[in-house]
Amino acid sequence: MPDFSPVLPSTTSAPPSPPHSLSAKTITTSPNPLLPLYNLAANIPIPAKFKKAKPSLRLQRVKSKDEAASHDVTKLQTSFAILPSLKQLQTRKWTLWDLQHVVTFGCLAFCLLITPSAPFLKSAAMGLLAVLLAMPATRQFFLPSLPIWVYLFYFFASRFIAPEYRPHIWVKVLPALENVLYGANLSNILSAHTYTILDIIAWIPYGLGHFALPLVTTVMLFLFAAPGTTPVWARAFGYMSILGVTIQILFPCTPPWYEGLHGLEPAHYGMEGSPAGLKRIDELFGVDMYTTSFTTAPVPFGAFPSLHGGDAVLEMLFLQYCFPRFRAFFVGYVVWIAWSTMYLNHHYAIDLVGGGVIAAVTYYIARTKWLPRPQLDKTTRWEYEYVEFGDRPRVALDEEYGGMGLGLLQRRGSDEWTLGSSSSFDSMSRGDTLCGSSSSSPNILSPTTPNDDHHGGDLWSKVRTASPRAVGLTGVVVEEEQREVYVR
Repeated sequence: MPDFSPVLPSTTSAPPSPPHSLSAKTITTSPNPLLPLYNLAANIPIPAKFKKAKPSLRLQRVKSKDEAASHDVTKLQTSFAILPSLKQLQTRKWTLWDLQHVVTFGCLAFCLLITPSAPFLKSAAMGLLAVLLAMPATRQFFLPSLPIWVYLFYFFASRFIAPEYRPHIWVKVLPALENVLYGANLSNILSAHTYTILDIIAWIPYGLGHFALPLVTTVMLFLFAAPGTTPVWARAFGYMSILGVTIQILFPCTPPWYEGLHGLEPAHYGMEGSPAGLKRIDELFGVDMYTTSFTTAPVPFGAFPSLHGGDAVLEMLFLQYCFPRFRAFFVGYVVWIAWSTMYLNHHYAIDLVGGGVIAAVTYYIARTKWLPRPQLDKTTRWEYEYVEFGDRPRVALDEEYGGMGLGLLQRRGSDEWTLGSSSSFDSMSRGDTLCGSSSSSPNILSPTTPNDDHHGGDLWSKVRTASPRAVGLTGVVVEEEQREVYVR
């Protein structure tokens, strides 16, 4: 058992030691009853985890100003150089998602094949398209919107498909489904009684909103949504419309106005279309806005699916995703145009359901794979500093790049040729932010800026960390108590 008795001064002693030289073995002070406890505590070692860690210094690569500017997620391409784009295509790694371009250019080739012969005009158009897609400044707009242009060409060129290659026109299918599913023909019920004021109310979304809202939606998403939302929207709208027209060509069905004019008699190609309720609008204003265009429509028997309903649902889904505060207004517009299509005797209710389902599936694929996630504390696209993409799983960077613990994540895809493609980096969202965003045209869908990764607290002391791929050793990182602060 250790001896806890005090040590008395020696008779031939030297002067007592100063207080700062006290030790656990020799204490040259007056007797104190607490000295045994002091001696015991002095011999007990302090665990390492309770010792204050000494600050350690390590070098960290910090972004230069030029690289930070080049990684601006809101930046647009301004280069008109064609050769770098051609080299980029030569070295690009193609994926299965690039089959979208096979569909787009395949549909374009089909349209060129069935339209009347005009070799000079077609060659000039294709040459102009190639130049627009080769220059980065124009590619960032024309490549995402290419499916829309192809859809419009496809729709108007379908009139040149020879009747012998067209399928049978179904007259009784949609009325029968209407009665089976709903117990009555809703379109006939809603259009049985017409009034001028109702004609105008129905004309606004069907005759105006359907043609203007895609452009309005594009502008709104470009200005106020996350960078990269507009290209994803454009591609989703274009591919959904191409699919809708394809179904209308392969499964032609008569609309409600045909039943009112011809009953259930068999239909044949070459029959004229009808403006139905829109004819009353032409008579009201004394102009021919719809009579001629609907009478000579390229697809007069394209009742199913309703692209009026599909476009409205797709617009609603994108807008409510980016601007959830106005969700009720967007849903109300869908209900409005659904009523107007049946009131004007252009579609059955089942047509609207079909168009809505196609739009919902298109939106779901775009959102989970490519659609940028909005940050609700941002008002315009120019306020975004970093981006995130869809609901795809993320893969952490290798340790050699410093990705572990910095919230830097790796993504597959390299350029704007892939739908909603991104660069190699993505980031975790902040703890106080709903989500992030991405970009999908040159430097819109491509570059991303890594963001701080928060796990419950202020892990990074409210100081943004630099990318591990930044150029130049221009900063020093001080690590103390598991924090990193940049000394610039």
